[in-house]
Amino acid sequence: MLKDLRTYDNLGSPQYFFELFKSLNNNNATIYSKRDLEQLFYNRNINGRSVFDGCLDLAFNIGVLLIDDTNTVSLNKTFQDFLLSEKQMCDKFVEYLFLSLKDDNEFQNIFSSKNISYDVIYHSVQITYGAFGLKYASFKQLLIDFEIIKIHPTTEIKKFIINSRYKKLFDKTILPEIKRRKIGIEEFQLSLEQQQIYGEEAEKFVLKFEHDRLNGNKTIDWVAEYSVAEGYDIASFNNELSIVNDRFIEVKSFSGRPYFFWSRNEIDIARIKKGEYYLYLVDRDKMNNIDYTPLIIQNPYVEIYNNEANWDQRIEKIRFAIKGG
Repeated sequence: MLKDLRTYDNLGSPQYFFELFKSLNNNNATIYSKRDLEQLFYNRNINGRSVFDGCLDLAFNIGVLLIDDTNTVSLNKTFQDFLLSEKQMCDKFVEYLFLSLKDDNEFQNIFSSKNISYDVIYHSVQITYGAFGLKYASFKQLLIDFEIIKIHPTTEIKKFIINSRYKKLFDKTILPEIKRRKIGIEEFQLSLEQQQIYGEEAEKFVLKFEHDRLNGNKTIDWVAEYSVAEGYDIASFNNELSIVNDRFIEVKSFSGRPYFFWSRNEIDIARIKKGEYYLYLVDRDKMNNIDYTPLIIQNPYVEIYNNEANWDQRIEKIRFAIKGG
């Protein structure tokens, strides 16, 4: 769908769509064709724009507008009850938009795991400016106009954040597909998928463990649900008096004797965060037992990485590259 819409200059704004839908939902039984609707906005200026070339096609594509064999356009009946205010219309419109785009390849390329991350300061999902490129400028503007994405509060960070108002909808409709596409079709696909399942199960266990440890009085951020590039999986708190996140947890699961694989990035973050970095080793064979506590290691860069007396280090892979010159 996005591939077909990217040639348009304007995909619409809340003010445009609210006026359009109200016109279609009037009580005087006026019949509108697509041409009639285009004429409604001829020579108009809405939000500084006078060209509305892609607005109707977007509404048709996401199923808000319907058109029959006689070229008569109507408003989807399930949408009619959401026109009491522009805000209410926006929320329903975004729901239709997300549901229509969740399987769209172009949309998934934009909102791929390489472009999104998690901001633990603002507790929000981030997406890089460069994810859209020039060819999806009109789609980016639509997301901005509907306040689906906003400029990051820290202007030096060249990223958008997803409006917390739509985070639950994003998590429900878009995130599952992002996670599904993290693993491509490779030789070790089945093995990687199983590792991902083990990892997510262990992370969910630790989320509940932290929730209970803090008596449900703190909001724990599952960072790895959105990004695997942060160097830790969960942003938590040392105690209920902590004001900001001060316990950054990397979760590893194992079966049998405790072991784990540690990436270069995770090691670097552990070194930087020092005592605020924790390693939680979760035994898959025991984590469903009542009162099971994972092995918790604070400052693992010191306690493990630089502790060869108690931990065996084994290099499983070596990277080779052609030398320059």
